Amino acid sequence: MLAFPLSAKHTLGSHRGALFLRCLVCQLVCFALLAGCASPWNNPYPPREKVQNIFYAAFDERPKHLDPAVSYVENEFTFIGQIYEPPLQYHFLKRPYELIPLTATEEPRPIYLAESGEQLPSDPGTAVIAYSVYRITIRPGILYQPHPAFARDAQGRYLYHHLEEPDLEGVHSLAGFKETNTRELTAHDYVFQIKRFGHPKLHSPIAGLMGEYIVGLKELAARLVEEDKLLRVKDGAQAFLDLSRFDLEGARVIDRYTYEIKLKGKYPQFRYWLAMPFFAPMPWEADRFYSQPSLRDRNITLDWYPVGTGPYMLTENDPNRRMVLKRNPNFRGESYPSEGNPGDRERGLLADAGQTMPFIDKAVYSREGETIPYWTKFLQGYYDTSGINSDSFDQAIQFDARGQPHVTGDLRRKGLKLLIAVRPSIWFMGFNMRDEVVGGNSERARTLRRAVSIALDYEEFISIFANGRGIPAQGPIPPGIFGHKEGAAGINPNVYEWVDNRPRRRSLGEARALMAEAGYSGGRDGSTGQGLVLHFDTALTGPEAKARLDWLRKQFSKLGVQLDIRATDFNRFQDKTRKGTVQIFEWGWNADYPDPENFLFLLYGPNATVDSQGENHVNYQNPEFDTLFTRVKNMDDGPRRQAIIDQMVEILRRDAPWAWGWHDVRYILHHAWYKNAVPHLMADNTLKYKRIDPKLRASSCTQWNRPILWPIGLIGVALVLGVVPGYLSHRRKESAAAP
Repeated sequence: MLAFPLSAKHTLGSHRGALFLRCLVCQLVCFALLAGCASPWNNPYPPREKVQNIFYAAFDERPKHLDPAVSYVENEFTFIGQIYEPPLQYHFLKRPYELIPLTATEEPRPIYLAESGEQLPSDPGTAVIAYSVYRITIRPGILYQPHPAFARDAQGRYLYHHLEEPDLEGVHSLAGFKETNTRELTAHDYVFQIKRFGHPKLHSPIAGLMGEYIVGLKELAARLVEEDKLLRVKDGAQAFLDLSRFDLEGARVIDRYTYEIKLKGKYPQFRYWLAMPFFAPMPWEADRFYSQPSLRDRNITLDWYPVGTGPYMLTENDPNRRMVLKRNPNFRGESYPSEGNPGDRERGLLADAGQTMPFIDKAVYSREGETIPYWTKFLQGYYDTSGINSDSFDQAIQFDARGQPHVTGDLRRKGLKLLIAVRPSIWFMGFNMRDEVVGGNSERARTLRRAVSIALDYEEFISIFANGRGIPAQGPIPPGIFGHKEGAAGINPNVYEWVDNRPRRRSLGEARALMAEAGYSGGRDGSTGQGLVLHFDTALTGPEAKARLDWLRKQFSKLGVQLDIRATDFNRFQDKTRKGTVQIFEWGWNADYPDPENFLFLLYGPNATVDSQGENHVNYQNPEFDTLFTRVKNMDDGPRRQAIIDQMVEILRRDAPWAWGWHDVRYILHHAWYKNAVPHLMADNTLKYKRIDPKLRASSCTQWNRPILWPIGLIGVALVLGVVPGYLSHRRKESAAAP
């Protein structure tokens, strides 16, 4: 065993102690340097992305369908709207909403034909119009994104249209294919997509509606069902229903860049459908490519990997974690608008006028299942925009003396800005018009419904349950839609009066007087003496639902009426509305397109849910209203149409099949580095207009997320203070023991 002289031990102990102290000092210095550097340790993105031109957002529900013939959900339109291009789009800035060309050279004007095929004057009476023809010419030179469906060999044969299982060894996603290619967009692609509405495997949600209008589509759908059965018998799993083999009278190619859509009768709202992804083009090569069973088994489908001509393409699809859009390298470019609404220039919304879009290189959407983590990351700067939920509303918004909303001081100092937009929607309480008590056209029932409409204090509801984000409805048509009237001319006189230049709900005393007039004085049936009990069906559940339902009970109790809550799951609730076994219920509607017909049809008699499974869930039928609806639905906007709409709205206000509820107002926050922030509640393809200042975002995130290191330093000091006395004591003992 090796022995040290005593002096050597002392020297070694001293050296170790000094080394330990130096290590502690070095650690403290490192922490100090880290604190000075203040690099965000909580950044959820790779460091290389710090100053890249990337848009960051979140989603909560995983998209199920990315096929434009099938998708009809807002969270899916977030992605497919950036990828697919229908012929028309909405102007980004102008309000009211205005259609403009996208891939089309101009907005098509319908040509009207008589039954004989003879062309009619430009404004004939609706009764003589047998067909409307929309001729659409698209711009040449538009290319699809790179995609393996277009890849060919030297002989021009498609590389991946006849794949066998061995060909797919190691291929688990679209990125597994080595070769890609592109081709030019043609009119055939738009016609091909319309035929897909009738494909028996797709179950397009608009197939039924379009089958009523597009000539021959219903018949084509029936034929495709039979053809598909024959192919299955012949080819089994390899069966491919090639839609190119079938003609459709209502959608035909004129030349390489021109096609026609032929409709039955007059349907002016069809122009809005031409701005929706349903009418985006679909190349037959993609349909053929994705039809292969070997790809379907790997979940390589059109629902998972879309293919379009738009400014972005989906490069990462992990719907449980994140979705990524990147610039389409083949996109032709598009100019930012040069005009907008009054005040847009002053707000900086025309600073990019004429510049080539898209501005953003990449968009990363992360899935956030909970609102609190999403809100926290937004405040940290890791998401560029955010809505405002009820839990964070007081932290984000304060109201001034005039009741106007503003961003709170803390958020305003961080540069956050607030956008406000009225959604083209309505929430209402419906009375089942086939119910023996609240339904029917008797004066007694109408008076009862009017009394309830007055008693339902939606101003209070909006304040309590929507944080003030709503407007009490005066009828079925929301603000921003043709037919809606503002001011004194737009109030519902049966429920409101105009006082001090604003609508004021009629008094509870008037509501109680109406109850007595209806035979329910004090909430008791005058003929039986029994208290009136009304039944409210709902699918609401949870703590917030209890508060809302308690509020509803309180509103009815003001009239002496007992409200019986009948809560079920949503499927059961829907079943009861379909069968007409509900009495009172709540419902909402958000417009597909900005036209009054999209709201008035909710009360059109032939659309009654019980009779036709239509969207008239209260089963309201009024022959006068129905006659006016058939006149107004296909009219062009103008004074004549407005006059008829006014008559229809007054009929509805008198009959009160709905308690008119409220229109939702959306509040959106965004950071200072997010430019061209405009709420557009009709368009889905708005990412291309947005601009990011990544340097401002990076510096802000660094400033807002500095690591808090003083606790670590404090622990280090405590360690030093705890170790040094022991070390000094050890030194003294060693010194005392030395010779």
